[in-house]
Amino acid sequence: MPLTESTFRPHPLLANGHVQTIWPVLLPHGICIPWVQERLELGDGDFLDLNWLRHPAGHGSGRLVVLSHGLEGSADGLYIRTMAAALHKKGWEVLAWNFRGCSSEPNRLLRSYHSGESQDLRTLIEAKAGDYDQVALVGFSLGGNITLKYLGEQPPHPKVAAGAAISSPVDLAASARTLDQLWSNKLYLHRFLVSLIAKIEEKHQRFPGKLDVRGLHRIRTFREFDDRYTAPLHGFADAADYWARCSSKPLLPRISVPALIISARNDPFLPAECFPFAEAEANALIELDVPASGGHVGFVESNYSTTSWLEGRVAGFLDRALGPCKTIAGATNMFIPPPPFFERQK
Repeated sequence: MPLTESTFRPHPLLANGHVQTIWPVLLPHGICIPWVQERLELGDGDFLDLNWLRHPAGHGSGRLVVLSHGLEGSADGLYIRTMAAALHKKGWEVLAWNFRGCSSEPNRLLRSYHSGESQDLRTLIEAKAGDYDQVALVGFSLGGNITLKYLGEQPPHPKVAAGAAISSPVDLAASARTLDQLWSNKLYLHRFLVSLIAKIEEKHQRFPGKLDVRGLHRIRTFREFDDRYTAPLHGFADAADYWARCSSKPLLPRISVPALIISARNDPFLPAECFPFAEAEANALIELDVPASGGHVGFVESNYSTTSWLEGRVAGFLDRALGPCKTIAGATNMFIPPPPFFERQK
């Protein structure tokens, strides 16, 4: 499908890609999701922690949306909660899942999750899709790459009818190089590595002798970390092999359900290789939206909102692809916007 002309327009003072990326984290907000938690036991002895947002019995639309978070995020992240609230109000039941080791409790095995862990998503869908008429998948950043990989590597579950990926590093090697090499990305890189290294230390304590942690705190790049830990722990030869086998970009031509890909041109995490223009052009089911601004999972329209454009864009796409959900009577608004930031500073 040809490139879609984007409707996103940032606040004029918030158009910079780094500002768009960081601003939602700084905003106070009034989003409170009454999650109901469940633990899904896996066949290998590990588990996935799930967050549910359901409708009262008999009031649902028969549709489920599965939300996948980003690197070192969780199912209770701000962007997950805002999307959950918006789609729930539109009639969807919501399942936001934590990747292995990303909930409040460490996972049981030495391995955890990685950027192409579509098998856990497949297991989750097989376990939960049967109760619904239609299922949609929405992934953010790393979760978007996993979502697109799931949709393209083999035919999805028959109930899976559409997908959306936001700010997704569809070429993992190119995105890793961008984060490793650009000085302007050092803050993001540092935050990710601090979290990832802490998890390696925790696993070293629980699995003595299984991990070589010498020089662990001297790691400064994703390539170093993925070469030393992510790749061998998950069955890959090295970082290059891991990135090549887990990138969703080569699989986009094989996607067989409507799929929306949203990535901002000024996303500091995404180089040119992560904008799949040719793949979208070749697959009529892919809708590619590339606004000039938006940062990484940002898309802040004003100085007091979080990402209302993004939720509306995804909800509108799902309405067009699948038809509107049944109206849910009495749906509550879980988002209370804060006062404008600039007014609060006066």
